[in-house]
Amino acid sequence: MTSADLDRLARTAYEAHRAAQPGSAPAWEDLTAQDKKAWRAAVSAVTSQGDSTVTDGVPAQALVVQAGDQTHIFHKDFTVGRQGSLPINDEHASGQHALFQAAHQLWYVEDLNSTNGTFLNNRRIFSAQRLKRGDKVKIGRTVITVLSV
Repeated sequence: MTSADLDRLARTAYEAHRAAQPGSAPAWEDLTAQDKKAWRAAVSAVTSQGDSTVTDGVPAQALVVQAGDQTHIFHKDFTVGRQGSLPINDEHASGQHALFQAAHQLWYVEDLNSTNGTFLNNRRIFSAQRLKRGDKVKIGRTVITVLSV
């Protein structure tokens, strides 16, 4: 697992923890370096199994999305944007606009610091957000509908 993968998983785990907690836990960006290191260590501990990870042993449930009149099925993380692994022809989208990622049998969407932002059900997102069936993700002027997760 690369350092970038570990950072992304730690942030996703923290955001899921934050969403499940009553009250107001600080955003990932506001955590101390020591707290971030602790989250990375926790994620590393649960994903390290020699040469494989927890996600290697249990395949993610497929994510089925519709973009325009095309339906796409994904089994692993992918990006959406003008140069994404799911490319969209939208001048309002960044090259690598948003990341769709699977973690612990759930799917999340995260903005990749795009110019125009990523929207989930008409709300701009600033951290990874869990996806569910029927969600609408707006990237530029393109709407991607989650058909199955």
